[in-house]
Amino acid sequence: MKFRLAFWLKFSVVNLFLVALLGMLMRYKFGFDFPFFVQKHLLHSHSHFAFAGWISHTLMVLMIYSLKNKTTEISLPKYTWLVIANLICSYGMLVFFIIQGYAFWSILFSTLSIFVSYLFAYFYIKDLKLVGKETSKNWYKGALFFYVISSLGTFFLAYTVASGKLMFNPYLASIYYYLHFQYNGWFLFACIGLLADFLKLNNHENTLFNKAFRWLFISTLVTYMLSVLWVKIPAWLYVITIIFSVIQFAVWIGMLILVIRKKGEILKYQPLFLQYFLKFAGLCLTLKFVFQLLSVIPSLNQFVFGVRSIIIAYLHLILLGVISLFLLYYIYANKFLTLNKTTKNGLIGFTFGIFLNEFILAIQGMSAFGYILVPKINELLFGATLVMFTSLIFVVVGAFRKTI
Repeated sequence: MKFRLAFWLKFSVVNLFLVALLGMLMRYKFGFDFPFFVQKHLLHSHSHFAFAGWISHTLMVLMIYSLKNKTTEISLPKYTWLVIANLICSYGMLVFFIIQGYAFWSILFSTLSIFVSYLFAYFYIKDLKLVGKETSKNWYKGALFFYVISSLGTFFLAYTVASGKLMFNPYLASIYYYLHFQYNGWFLFACIGLLADFLKLNNHENTLFNKAFRWLFISTLVTYMLSVLWVKIPAWLYVITIIFSVIQFAVWIGMLILVIRKKGEILKYQPLFLQYFLKFAGLCLTLKFVFQLLSVIPSLNQFVFGVRSIIIAYLHLILLGVISLFLLYYIYANKFLTLNKTTKNGLIGFTFGIFLNEFILAIQGMSAFGYILVPKINELLFGATLVMFTSLIFVVVGAFRKTI
């Protein structure tokens, strides 16, 4: 049975378009009168579908394809059914979170999507045993480990709500637990695994990447504490968190230097705008590690977690600037989908929209330091979201066109 890579990746770009549509509707409600949807319901639909329908779906598809190319001994039908099941759950969350918020059907689909992730992790790790000593193998295992444990935050949150023992600190800590191990674990480690496959590392480079894996894996576990520094933690644990924040940053810089020095030739044969895609994603990831390092400063950490626009800017920096741009780069650099003029224009516009969104959110966040109100900020953010949404129309159209 063949795995229809292009077919499933077309779902990816359509789903990214739907994520942008929900984001645009939320931004519109902030700046203008739009009574047809509940803002909180849109937010839940937007975030759940972005995680499951866009990123997790795309990572699953690309990892299955990677595994298929490494061994012919795996059974592909089970993975096809898991991709279908994940999409059904994703669309269920998309619709029912908009209609009812957190209620029976939306919770049912989100719970089922977690069990789908468990099955995917089980089968994938089992099939990885058939693969030789490749660098990506550890990164995929690490990614799936974080994929599974991130759900513990969701279950703890559900327990506290159901038991009627909802307290602010545990509630917020469980949300950040889920976000941390999704963004910094599942998403990031899977993308590095894909990058390792793409770069075709030699034995020496494999050794360096494997060392980097071990340090980043431990750092990701420890640096969850950065998300809850507003809770009083022991001094020794705070010191350990600082140490691993520094290690995490240093390891990433080392990996970045290795890729630039050793694998720069690979990029030269790609379209120029795709090269900038990857460079922009690399810059955003570097900024992400810098911001994590700065967050060890207690006063700065407490202020940041009190300013909503800064949190949103940081989360979107990772979700859009790092993960989404890398996945789009990976898809089109490998020619999994046709790269035509329509697609190119859409991708460039989407990248510009991300830059605008982050720039405006940064201005809004910095203005909070001086308690300055920026005029028309919601309208400006809506404009940035509109740029991304419109650009993704071109990407979707381009994905279904055959001509170059």
